[in-house]
Amino acid sequence: MENVQAAIAAATFIGVVFLIITEWIHLTVAAFLGALILVFTHVMTLNNAIEYIGRSHGTLGLFFGVMVMVRAFEPTKLFDYLATKMVLLAKGKGKNLLLGIVAITTPICAVLPNATTVMLLAPLIPPIAQEIGVDFVPLLILMVFVANSSGLLTIVGDPATFIVGDAINMSFADYLTKLSLGGAISVAALVAILPWLFPEIWRKELDNWDNLPAPKINHPRILAVGGLITAFVLVFFVVGESLPIPISPAAVALLGAGLAMLLAHHSKIDTVNNILRDLDWSTLLFFMSFFVLIGGLEKTGIIGNLSGFLAVVLGKNIFLGSLALLFFVGLMSSVVPNIPLVVAMVPLLKQYVVNVGLAPTEVLNPDFAGQFPVEVLPLFYAMMYGANLGGNGTLIGASSNVVAAGISEQYGQRISFQTFLRYGLPVMAVQLVVAAIYVTIRFLI
Repeated sequence: MENVQAAIAAATFIGVVFLIITEWIHLTVAAFLGALILVFTHVMTLNNAIEYIGRSHGTLGLFFGVMVMVRAFEPTKLFDYLATKMVLLAKGKGKNLLLGIVAITTPICAVLPNATTVMLLAPLIPPIAQEIGVDFVPLLILMVFVANSSGLLTIVGDPATFIVGDAINMSFADYLTKLSLGGAISVAALVAILPWLFPEIWRKELDNWDNLPAPKINHPRILAVGGLITAFVLVFFVVGESLPIPISPAAVALLGAGLAMLLAHHSKIDTVNNILRDLDWSTLLFFMSFFVLIGGLEKTGIIGNLSGFLAVVLGKNIFLGSLALLFFVGLMSSVVPNIPLVVAMVPLLKQYVVNVGLAPTEVLNPDFAGQFPVEVLPLFYAMMYGANLGGNGTLIGASSNVVAAGISEQYGQRISFQTFLRYGLPVMAVQLVVAAIYVTIRFLI
């Protein structure tokens, strides 16, 4: 019976990943049906499934809270203002426009999930690009590269980063001191190759840039109060977990969401119903369903068996394991969306470090709140870099890529897999090598 359940769990997981890669079925529907198959075939009970979802409450709470905050302040048109201002400040120079996209996207993606940022900014690019005589497809692709790379600047910048960081009990402040520099270097590496990556736009003189309407912010007073709420959230992201009574990033984000809805409702710039209706429920349901699928692999012993194989191949060689993991996860993340990839890899890696005797068995407990042994942490750091930067490789490597492609198609231009690949492969290769050098120098030597 156990072998049958393991076979069902493995086949379901592989089938869902295949459907996600091929896009035959919407990724949320594929994951949701896969989770239900495990329940209806008695691989796990519904209570088991809810328990596996509950283990990842931090990830779900964080992204729900951030989504609400972003949507609540949408009527202020802040992002429209930033996009138009970016073009005006370029002063007719193509290279300034490319650098402006980097400058605007980077700080936003450091504190907002990258797919959310692309949803907000990408729809503003095609109309402006058409007005100034520039092909908007390269601009959207650049925005995606910047979004995926700058997601490494903080632990909340990308779902994959947060999932790994949460698994090893890493605080926001710890991430800033140890890993943010690597994210900044990845963004710098991207900027360095812009003249070769987008040569036509880099050298182009923009048309009609000075005819764009002057940017305007709606409800400036409401936005000012919203800025205070955002500042409060950012401060407590940094210091919350070091307080006498620790406050997790998820709890901070949820409080920020509550305050943002209160402000929107009280000021009458929007209704609570409208805000909640427009959230990306599809992504949240996808998260929950995939956590159940990974729970099926864990419950049937598949993850334990795979970690045993990893122990045989790598042994206790953290140096080799970290670099191999960085490039393996990077390449895999270019063809498998990085969120399900890290959700699958985290328990596998935990089991591996226990099997080889580098960490106590307590780390496998979902309620473990202690510190992981310092010597095993480079493995998890490498996975963070690989998952984020590998997502730049292909069109399906990250959710932000798919979002940008959908927006481009709405404006009459389809971003093909091959078109994205032409830009994505060199970017991924350069950034993975740079990340490997950083991990080696910072953590392995």
